[in-house]
Amino acid sequence: MKLGSILFKLFTHLIAVAIGFAIGIYALPILTAPPAPTVTEIESMSADAVYTTEFSKDRKDSDALHWGEGKVSISSTSITLMGELTPGPDYKLYLSPEFVETESDFKRLKSSMLRVGDVKTFKNFLIPVSADVNLENYNTVVVWCEAFGQFITSGQYQ
Repeated sequence: MKLGSILFKLFTHLIAVAIGFAIGIYALPILTAPPAPTVTEIESMSADAVYTTEFSKDRKDSDALHWGEGKVSISSTSITLMGELTPGPDYKLYLSPEFVETESDFKRLKSSMLRVGDVKTFKNFLIPVSADVNLENYNTVVVWCEAFGQFITSGQYQ
């Protein structure tokens, strides 16, 4: 067997493994996600919202693989999304004292942010808010991928 043939086969097999790995990273969060809250559950929990905002695909650091869109409702007991996020692993929901729409903004402000909880569903979500959280101390809701240090989306509510 020629060296060129061996190298070609090695290269094509490595490409196939890389593609499979990438598909696995994308598919695993979808396959392991719990059932998303229903529209009725979201509407019920967002009825007492103190603030609302929008997640938009148009944020500076959002792209084709990292985005969210929909209506976000914030109350003293929960934060809900009626919309969707691109699937991904290890999403966290933060409250920020300043508007954030880039990875560098997030990293700069992370020490002053409050991590509210884990986002485990990608169509609609409902995240409980601890009773000791003062929403007035923050003005932006941020979804961040902790595993890859990637900005997903944000919405400024005040």
